[in-house]
Amino acid sequence: MSRLRSHNRNIAWLVAVLFWALAFSSGTGASGKSYSLEATPVAEGVWVVVGSTDNFSKANGGNILNTGFIETGEGVVVIDTGPSRRYGEEFRALIESHTSEPIVKVLITHHHPDHAFGSQAFEPNTLYMLDESASLLEQDGEAFSDNMYRMIGDWMRGTEVTVPMNRVQPGLLSLGNRQLRLIAMQGHTGADLVVLDETSGALFASDMVFFNRALTTPQTPGVALWRSEIRQLAQLPFSLVVPGHGPVIRDDRAFLQMIDYLTWLDDVLAGSAARGLSASEVIDTAIPERFSEVEGARYELVRTVSHLYADYEKRALNRH
Repeated sequence: MSRLRSHNRNIAWLVAVLFWALAFSSGTGASGKSYSLEATPVAEGVWVVVGSTDNFSKANGGNILNTGFIETGEGVVVIDTGPSRRYGEEFRALIESHTSEPIVKVLITHHHPDHAFGSQAFEPNTLYMLDESASLLEQDGEAFSDNMYRMIGDWMRGTEVTVPMNRVQPGLLSLGNRQLRLIAMQGHTGADLVVLDETSGALFASDMVFFNRALTTPQTPGVALWRSEIRQLAQLPFSLVVPGHGPVIRDDRAFLQMIDYLTWLDDVLAGSAARGLSASEVIDTAIPERFSEVEGARYELVRTVSHLYADYEKRALNRH
């Protein structure tokens, strides 16, 4: 009898081990978590998946960005892949539920993890990135990954940094019934891809544009450069703007808000440095009422001061 009980316990143990092995190797994991992604049609054959404007958290799983996809008649073009393998898998399934066209190009707009870490879910030969963006992903990817595992935990299960094997160049991309204009910019990270679907006028501005969400500045080459490039974007023949973060918009308010916010930020940092204020004093700067709808403004001001203020102080000292 004791040998039988031991045998049964061994079987139960093996079943449990197999169950957890299967759970941990699956895309969605044992927790049953789901991003519950929804695709919103914004133009004929163009869909956007809108994320939260919150910061990264275990509650949102890093779903704080906007992704999208475009039917061309000869295949689907995907814009960004999300913050994790799990997001990428759910995003791919969502795309395939809306179209029978194969996914032929996945354009990763820049190397930040919320935009690039879902790439495992897509065929490697479909992944494309600007050359400099790919270099930045190779350089910073593992550090980003460690931070993402810390911030969103189990949502990142199975996620590995995937650097696209293909490179994309600025210019016109003709595919099926679409003309896509690929534009290389620098304002957000030093290597930022913007995609204008000239057929529909949908402008996927990625993190070059934040709307009603405070912009992030850890790797910007400069606030003035970013502002200048926003003015260039505002001149494009768009019918709607898909910002990297924030709601889709069909006028120029996102550009105007970005220019206003960047100008205010530049003035605050330059003026504070000229007056010799400390970083802690700059952090306490009053945020204008006109930015009351810009989520995360105080939080991002603190981060911006930590990233950029030392350079403003150096420039102020050099003027004396």
